[in-house]
Amino acid sequence: MIESIRLAIATYTDPVTINGLKEINFFYGANGAGKTSIGRVIEHPESYLLSDVQWKNGRRVETMVYNQDFMERNFNQVANLKGVFTLGETQQAKLDEITVLKKDIERLEAGRQSLKTALIGTDETGGKRQELIVLEEQFKDKCWAQKRKHDEAFHGAFQGLRNNAEKFKDRVLQEARGSASQFLQLPDLTKKAELLYGEKPKSEVVIHSINFNALTEYEKAPILGTKIIGKSDVDIAAMIERLNNSDWVRQGIKYFNENDGECPFCQQQTTKDFERSLTEYFDDSFEKNTLAIDVLRGNYQDTSTMILQQLHAILVPESKFLDHDKLVPLIDLLTTETRTNLEKIHLKKATPSLVIELKSTASTCEKILDLISDANQQIYRHNDVVANFDREYDELTGEIWKYLLEVELKEEIKHYLRQKAALEGAITGLATKIRVGETVIEVKKEELDKLERASTTIEPTARAINKLLKGFGFHGFKLAVASTESSYKLVRSNGADAKGTLSEGEKTFVTFLYFYHLLKGSASTVGTTNDRVVVIDDPVSSLDSDVLFIVSSLIKQLFEEVKTNTGYIKQVFIFTHNIYFHKEITFNHERKKNALPYETFWVIRKSDQKSKIESHAGNPIKTSYDLLWSELKRPDINNTTIQNTLRRILENYFKILGSTDPHTLYKHFDGADKIHCRSLLSWVNDGSHFAHDDLYLAIEDSMVENYRRVFFKIFDHSGHLAHYKMMMGDAYVDLNVAEEPVAKEEAEVQVAIEQQAAVEADASPIVLATKGQNVDHPSGLPPITVPAAATSEEVLQPKSDLF
Repeated sequence: MIESIRLAIATYTDPVTINGLKEINFFYGANGAGKTSIGRVIEHPESYLLSDVQWKNGRRVETMVYNQDFMERNFNQVANLKGVFTLGETQQAKLDEITVLKKDIERLEAGRQSLKTALIGTDETGGKRQELIVLEEQFKDKCWAQKRKHDEAFHGAFQGLRNNAEKFKDRVLQEARGSASQFLQLPDLTKKAELLYGEKPKSEVVIHSINFNALTEYEKAPILGTKIIGKSDVDIAAMIERLNNSDWVRQGIKYFNENDGECPFCQQQTTKDFERSLTEYFDDSFEKNTLAIDVLRGNYQDTSTMILQQLHAILVPESKFLDHDKLVPLIDLLTTETRTNLEKIHLKKATPSLVIELKSTASTCEKILDLISDANQQIYRHNDVVANFDREYDELTGEIWKYLLEVELKEEIKHYLRQKAALEGAITGLATKIRVGETVIEVKKEELDKLERASTTIEPTARAINKLLKGFGFHGFKLAVASTESSYKLVRSNGADAKGTLSEGEKTFVTFLYFYHLLKGSASTVGTTNDRVVVIDDPVSSLDSDVLFIVSSLIKQLFEEVKTNTGYIKQVFIFTHNIYFHKEITFNHERKKNALPYETFWVIRKSDQKSKIESHAGNPIKTSYDLLWSELKRPDINNTTIQNTLRRILENYFKILGSTDPHTLYKHFDGADKIHCRSLLSWVNDGSHFAHDDLYLAIEDSMVENYRRVFFKIFDHSGHLAHYKMMMGDAYVDLNVAEEPVAKEEAEVQVAIEQQAAVEADASPIVLATKGQNVDHPSGLPPITVPAAATSEEVLQPKSDLF
């Protein structure tokens, strides 16, 4: 069954979608409104790319469409009608077997559809396959999120994948199958990536190591802790030791020697023994120790100076591996420490008897050596990387993927692989079951085809159609089985060919009967029991009321099959422009107000060359009289048809229903309103009915409201305003407002008066028009152009080439 139709063809320039279709669907619309287009889309949706037909559960069944195309194909373009094969009437056992096979096929197809729904959903965008698609998309997004997170630092590992999420996901799954790379933490990976994923690095010079041993050894020299004094066994020694002024005495010897033996302090001449005692006191040992201090001071100063120079030289290249922030303070500290030690050594030189202890620089030197060693270790590794750059590059890429898989995507990969395996297993299982089911269905259908071919014949259809033709007065022709025994020919009672001499009504009726019986069979020996959707488009053209009734009755039998689900017809669409046929075909005593659960009602309208479809809760067409009033209530009423609508209401109400002569209604009016009233009533006579659908009064937009107001006043002044209010319902508006006619309108009224006089004097209806307008002649002759300067006599004067 069809659930919805999207229309984007012909006059459906603004696409229209028909939703909520049921088993029986009624469409009413005027000729040219767009009914046939719907039937064509239903029959061949693949021929209209922008249109679409949605089937329930995605199960498309055979569509059979009765329209002018069907008549053309099956009646006008062929010599004989194709035979309609139906099941024989006397082979009950085969019929029962066919019924069982049919039910088996329906059950199997229902099971297959259930499996397809589980596999691909009801609209082919769901089910397990859609779940798998969603899973793939979700996993791809999670993988891509990690790429975006690390893209800047690890861009080298993502080369060729940075602009393609699908490829990135595939690489993740490829790496997940196994990786021999070592596992490194994120900081280590980042540091290596800075080296390998930038410009290709160059080798670095190893930092020269510094030997601090001499410096630290000097700081431990024993002489620094030795009191350097003279001999203790000379006469003066006891006094010097008692006074502890050995350094003072040593410094005074200089002055003593320069003062020619006189004491520099007391100015007295000293003895030779005193001079000898001083000389003996500061013997060779004293001088040797004093010299050792001088040597130590020189060595320490030279060594410390050299070391500091080496350290400052290390800082100049600014190696990226050496921690300058730590090294510079250590060099400053070492400078301070050595300077302090030199000052102490200098003090020892000046005062040999003083015991001093130097500040050890060992700790500072050790820290400096550690920094240099760390830097060199990094340089060694860096140089090793440079020497093996390509290998290191590949190893880092593997290590990065290892990190992503082991840390950041581990759980996601587990979940994805587990879910994918389950879904793929389910999809494979469903697909296998569907294939098996389809094989079984094909076998069953082949059995059904064999039974149908052995049980079908075209003769019962010919007998049934001939019975209907005879029953409804078509005695001049009948259907006969052609010599080929697979088609029919239309023959007279004497056997002569009748096809070329049938009237339009006869052609229409026999073609419809052929279509009707085709619904119960098939044009071939197989397919007689196929489910089908039926479209019937205006089947009553050129038919009289009696035949219209039988066509309606036959179609209603189809409705019963659909409602009770006792036949092969699952859904019916009825399209018509005939009010009486629509009224007859839609009659159902069970319907109160709204549509029954199995039916829908639609009205097709065309305005400004655009077709629109309106859904109605109940039957929108009660009678033709109701329809005329519904047109009047529409806000978008067509100005070119409003006059006919108003006239036909007046004719139906006052003449046919009220037995009132409409021509007397103008007496209720004066002036311009009287003329407008008479123009509305000018065609309300017995002779106008043959062409009332094709005639209209050519008017300007400014005159529309005048006619509607006069129409309102006719009911008001004649005492029938209550009927007007009832028929207009919620659309009722009081139009009883007096207006002064303008000069232009008076001129139009004058022309109308003269034309009206001609109408009343001549039984032939004419089209009223103002000067300068083109109007169509009611007889179908070329349009009449009224010159702007024409007189009323010229307008009314018949022309030999027109009348």
